[in-house]
Amino acid sequence: MSDTLRAPAEVKYADELDWLESIDDGPKPFAWRLSPKMVRLFILGSERSDGLDRQVDQKWFGDRGFVERSIVTLASDRGLLLIGDPGTGKSWLAELLAAAISRNSTLVVQGTAGTTEDHIKYSWNISMVIAKGQSRESMIPSPIMTAMEHGVIGRFEELTRSTSDVQDALISILSEKYVSIPELDDDNIVFAKPGFSIIATANSRDRGVNDLSSALKRRFNFVRVPVVTNKRSEAEIVRFRTAELLRRHQIELEVPPTLLDILLDSFADLRAAAAAAGSDDEKLESALSTAEQIGVLEDAILHSQFFGDSTLRANTLASSLVGSLARRAPEDLAILNKFWHGVVEPRSKNGGGDWTQFLEGGRDAIARLS
Repeated sequence: MSDTLRAPAEVKYADELDWLESIDDGPKPFAWRLSPKMVRLFILGSERSDGLDRQVDQKWFGDRGFVERSIVTLASDRGLLLIGDPGTGKSWLAELLAAAISRNSTLVVQGTAGTTEDHIKYSWNISMVIAKGQSRESMIPSPIMTAMEHGVIGRFEELTRSTSDVQDALISILSEKYVSIPELDDDNIVFAKPGFSIIATANSRDRGVNDLSSALKRRFNFVRVPVVTNKRSEAEIVRFRTAELLRRHQIELEVPPTLLDILLDSFADLRAAAAAAGSDDEKLESALSTAEQIGVLEDAILHSQFFGDSTLRANTLASSLVGSLARRAPEDLAILNKFWHGVVEPRSKNGGGDWTQFLEGGRDAIARLS
């Protein structure tokens, strides 16, 4: 699918999934395409001790226990709720789980204030209803209903962004495992087939927007995905995602290790400053997640490729960081200016080199936006 901007995981890793299926002799719950051990291996990658004929690359970087608990939950009759800060990889983990288990990660409902009960149950093709009346043929099943009918994984992104009515409708699906269609006289119940489950994600920063009821909470097993704070793990995530970006754009560019260290150190220092801040006004609006680091690096790489000499430099990285994180003016600019004077400038004096370029690039970017 070279003409696809972003292929789903089951397409992107189709060859690897086919191979894992061919060697998988482990017990599989329901109609799972891979056994739980192979699902874990697909997500976390292979090790030498696995004794495989080919290497399986790691695709999600996090605690092994989170992945195992998620897999065990989906093998039961309970839903899985991945909850954490923005940019912690919840959606990516959900996509990988659905791809490995069902070979279909695209049955997704996006939770927003405008999501309705129809989005998780069914709606009608009005033209067909007018022409032929209401029937199963004129019904448009939601992604969740489609997952029920096929016994596969359905996904619900940003559950706490949806209203209480939508959440209440989900309770009956998770409890009763069927959807009733009162508009029809016959064939008016869709039962979930074995293997059906729901992976939902929720942003911990959305607490208070549409809190989950205790009844809905009881239908889910919670897996809290923490922010990655280990520098080595975070560097692996950034390298992995950046390599995908370079392949997609067919860019041949090496990210200097010193610049990656500057990016990681800057985000770590900004997070520490946010944790020590006395009020929200003293914090950047950005979540300072790993995903945002990747976005900063992506911006810098593309700028270097299209408007530079294809060499990534510290001043370009600094400009991208300021441009990406300064979302409020003047509050965020004041915080970044304080960071540049209090942290980047001393490091420039002590270390010189790339830190000096980073200092100058950041100062110029702040001045332009002020």
